[in-house]
Amino acid sequence: MAGIGIVGAGIGGLASAALLARAGHGVTVFDRFEAPRAVGSGLIIQPVGQAVLDLAGAGAAVRALGARIERMVGHEVRHGRCVLDVRYARRGSDSHGLGIHRASLFAALLAAVTAAGAQLRSGAGVLASADSPGGRTLTLASGEVAGPFDLVLDASGVHSPLSPLRGRGLAFGALWATVPWPACDLPKDRLTQRYRRADRMAGILPLGTLPGDATPLAAVFWSLRAADLDRWHQTPLAAWKAEAMAFWPEIGAFLDPIRDPADLSFATYSHGTLRRPFAPRLAILGDAAHRTSPQLGQGANMALLDAAALAQAVATHGPADAPAEYARLRRWHVRAYQAMSAAFTPQYQSDGWLHPTLRDRLFAPLSRVAPVPLLLNRIACGDLIPPIRGAPRQVRTGRSAAAQLRFSQPQTSEITTLPSPTAEATRLTDPARTSPTA
Repeated sequence: MAGIGIVGAGIGGLASAALLARAGHGVTVFDRFEAPRAVGSGLIIQPVGQAVLDLAGAGAAVRALGARIERMVGHEVRHGRCVLDVRYARRGSDSHGLGIHRASLFAALLAAVTAAGAQLRSGAGVLASADSPGGRTLTLASGEVAGPFDLVLDASGVHSPLSPLRGRGLAFGALWATVPWPACDLPKDRLTQRYRRADRMAGILPLGTLPGDATPLAAVFWSLRAADLDRWHQTPLAAWKAEAMAFWPEIGAFLDPIRDPADLSFATYSHGTLRRPFAPRLAILGDAAHRTSPQLGQGANMALLDAAALAQAVATHGPADAPAEYARLRRWHVRAYQAMSAAFTPQYQSDGWLHPTLRDRLFAPLSRVAPVPLLLNRIACGDLIPPIRGAPRQVRTGRSAAAQLRFSQPQTSEITTLPSPTAEATRLTDPARTSPTA
């Protein structure tokens, strides 16, 4: 056996499979679930992520399901001051984010993978991998040894059995739920957040719809220390709702459908980056290679960019030499965004007074002074520095986003009609891998 083996049918794994299969490679995806399914609630796909989805053949389907996001806005509840206002549009561009449910993104990518001809082996958890002169093999939980492969991609997330990364856990996580968008005055074109200092944050993100269901959805999330989760479970749900509505009255309509604590899941976050996300015939992508908080909304987009860089590395250097080239292509973008995420996180999720005071009194006023709004725009769009080394900056007048990633793919038709998600596909079962906005 030859070809490329991919561990994990998440965002990075499916995007890699679609890109590589469309380029003519034999691809097999191994996933531990018995039936492929999405894990998590909602996220924002930034312009750089949309460009990769276009190359993977899933862009049109994702845009048909997602909610167009024009701004990210946040206010401090005690004084009502706006302390976050990031606008996507800039002169000569149609930049915007896409709020989307992970099940919708998963369905679009899975359809693209199927159309490209990649094989998917479900119920095939991977325990280990080994390199040999004949190629790299995968040892499955069943005892089967799959391979050898010319190249193995580890896209299995924070629970990867192959990655040596052990992230630094963050004190704050978030409770979140997916709910129908209610009748209310809250704008549907933005991520809206409220803060009290940095020890309390709530947010609402439009998610668009699920395949086969026209009901508009929203992700609602509530910041919480991981150490306080047991105490929260001991608090009556009605008392928590009353606290949330006192904090932000408009959130009440989004909390009405939540009738049981089990309707909410708790997401945990960590920071960490592998210095060398590769080994012989092995490349490590996404959360298995770099983990971050959701404050910049870049988590899924980083996995998509990893997939694009890996496909470019295979195209230019071949499968055997692709892992080191992939790491080179992504090194500086990953390091820059990991550093910015680590710097931004304490301003929105931390104890103490210093970070939120600097946010409100210094950074918020500066954010309205040129050229800072443009810098914030570029940070949000994901192209403050070229997302793939050597590629031109993304989103320029008269040029499509996809055209500006450095490599090209065959022009095959996009998948625009998707099957309705099954109950398994939308069940959110692994909160340690979820993030409402990343």
